[in-house]
Amino acid sequence: MRTYSPKVNEITREWHLIDAEGLVLGRLATVAASLLRGKHRPYFAPHVDTGDFIVIVNADKIVVTANKASQNFAYRHSGYPGGLRATSWQTLMNEDPAKLVYDAIKGMVPKNRLGRAQMDKLFVYAGPEHKHAAQQPQPYDTSAIRRA
Repeated sequence: MRTYSPKVNEITREWHLIDAEGLVLGRLATVAASLLRGKHRPYFAPHVDTGDFIVIVNADKIVVTANKASQNFAYRHSGYPGGLRATSWQTLMNEDPAKLVYDAIKGMVPKNRLGRAQMDKLFVYAGPEHKHAAQQPQPYDTSAIRRA
């Protein structure tokens, strides 16, 4: 029996619409990363991008459990000595909640060119409006994701 490896032209991609209202950040990120990577497919291969497109709306209504909003920080570095900047999750949730969700999902995909290609299929919006209606994204059933 030979091992099957999916070919790029054989992959059919779907569009999923996830409403993040009331969902816990980490649980949403794991589901989204799994869909981006294509792990829900029977022909998943870790070296091929078999994932789907994902549109996440209402990122501003995401829930962060416990005291993580005030205790956790998002870090960035300018590249210069002393250039490390830290922003609390609470500040990030108030200013740019889409970036918080995007970065949580980005941490769960591979850190190579395959992971960057998979992240190109993710679209996160703070409000309920998105610009992907022409692709007809299908609402994703979030009942399996535990709500706060």
